Amino acid sequence: MKISQEKFVEGLSFEGYHTVMEVGPGMGVLTKYLLEKDQQVYLAEIDTESIEYLKNNFDQVTENTFVGDFLKQDFSFNKGEQIAIIGNFPYNISSQILFQIVDHYALIPEMVGMFQKEVAERTAAVPRTKDYGILTVLIQAYYDVKYMFTVHENVFNPPPKVKSGVIRLTRNPKEGLAGNEVLFKQIVKTGFNQRRKKLSNALKPINIPEALKSHPFMNQRAEELSVEDFITFTKLWKEHL
Repeated sequence: MKISQEKFVEGLSFEGYHTVMEVGPGMGVLTKYLLEKDQQVYLAEIDTESIEYLKNNFDQVTENTFVGDFLKQDFSFNKGEQIAIIGNFPYNISSQILFQIVDHYALIPEMVGMFQKEVAERTAAVPRTKDYGILTVLIQAYYDVKYMFTVHENVFNPPPKVKSGVIRLTRNPKEGLAGNEVLFKQIVKTGFNQRRKKLSNALKPINIPEALKSHPFMNQRAEELSVEDFITFTKLWKEHL
């Protein structure tokens, strides 16, 4: 998988930060290319066999290189500095990894990662498509998404049953989210929980402000609103609380 791993690393700009965290390095197939860069490299790994293997096979890797479970990170170890994320992410927690990145967007300027192809496509989806949903809107509210390339099953040994997709996220928070992040996420998640219903019905559980009950967005489904529409709607909602 040499070519794909080199493409991974080249997907990062290495601009505006001096630290990279690899999530789930395993046996270091990607790690060796990261260690060639002029960056501080941290590894988020919880498998003890992988940790010992990496320490024994890479001179730059020490006990202090490892930072534990990525999903439990508050990034305090990096003292508020910017840090890029990269990795062949475990498919069973891929959505959780993306939400963790969103939750810490202020510290994470970019990410390059491999996901199950369907998840990768969802992050880059557009309105009025089946792939467009909660994950799409929350990611695209903070990051520009580029679908870089598809990785076919026969690249791996043994081959998985699904194709993979590599995406790059580049931080670009949309205007209007400042101070409204919690409400924004609540509206997006509630709206898509019943995606076949118009927002006038889907958003009832969170008490729609009276002034917005006749807003044109209420006659649309969540999948019909763009990311910018959701941000605009959140701002209006906040004004009428």
